[in-house]
Amino acid sequence: MRSSESISWFADVTLNDRPAVGGKGGSLGELAHAGIAVPPGFVIRTTGFERFIAALEEDGPIRAGVAELEGHDLNGITALSENLRARLEQAPLPDSVHREIVGAHTEFCGENNWPLAVRSSATTEDAEDRSFAGLQDTFLWVMGAEAVLHRVRSCWASLYSVRSIAYRRRHRIPENTVAMAVVVQRMVDARSAGVMFTRSPLTGDRSVVTIEATWGLGSALVSGEVTPDRFAISKITGEISVRQISDKHIQHVPAARGGTREVDTPENLRRESSVSDQELAALKDIARKVERHYGRPQDIEWAIDRSGEILVLQSRPETVWSARDQTPVAKPTENPLLHLMNIFGGRR
Repeated sequence: MRSSESISWFADVTLNDRPAVGGKGGSLGELAHAGIAVPPGFVIRTTGFERFIAALEEDGPIRAGVAELEGHDLNGITALSENLRARLEQAPLPDSVHREIVGAHTEFCGENNWPLAVRSSATTEDAEDRSFAGLQDTFLWVMGAEAVLHRVRSCWASLYSVRSIAYRRRHRIPENTVAMAVVVQRMVDARSAGVMFTRSPLTGDRSVVTIEATWGLGSALVSGEVTPDRFAISKITGEISVRQISDKHIQHVPAARGGTREVDTPENLRRESSVSDQELAALKDIARKVERHYGRPQDIEWAIDRSGEILVLQSRPETVWSARDQTPVAKPTENPLLHLMNIFGGRR
């Protein structure tokens, strides 16, 4: 599988390529290089996005219009967002970009009409100093080349959602530094899915892996439509110190003609653990391997397919506790023991 100007395969990218393949694309390539099982696929590089935007800007500005907005101007952001999203959704792709995407889809799927996930991969997401997760769109169970082309434009358009524009303007992120790659990868027919953190999101404890899991696709958990099962597992001993099994009344499953649908969870599964103890142990080991590779705590999305294989869908830096760790607990002083002397001196 050969990469081209607008297409890169996971085997050809790492996190160092984030400016060209975005946060998700770089992470998936990095994970694959580290020997972590991920669903195979390719990335439509930011060069494809740039060609698309350049063609559109011949008919009117896009980035300059966003750059003129103030972060507090919700009315202005909303009006511009509606206009830009409509333009991007409806505009034809440049012929060269169209050919490269269709060619990559044909090379990847062959005669198979595999369901695919089409996922936004912005260059600004999954940074170590802040999280941009969830600001752009992802589409599941996309069937066929024409549907992929449509959803690629939808991903690009989501870069100009109200939330995404407002976030960038509030943080004064230069608009000319923002671009969108798109990940296209084999869809996982998930029996169970969820997220895990290599430190406790509640306490910051780095000695445990915390796992949230549900039946079916992970979109039900991410959207907040189901309360997941929750576990905390010691990284060293493997002891499961927290085990909370919830009533998982619904799950997301594939729809017959593409996309997903919500169904009731069978009564016999609603209050059953969506992962076994053996799978929890395997997830813990994967989490530790990913954390060691990156050298810092991680927020990891995962799925278990119908055959029982565990696949990592994404890994990004944990930001909440990492940010707190960087905040000094005391002012610097020439004598590092002075704060202790002050404490104990006050007790005499």
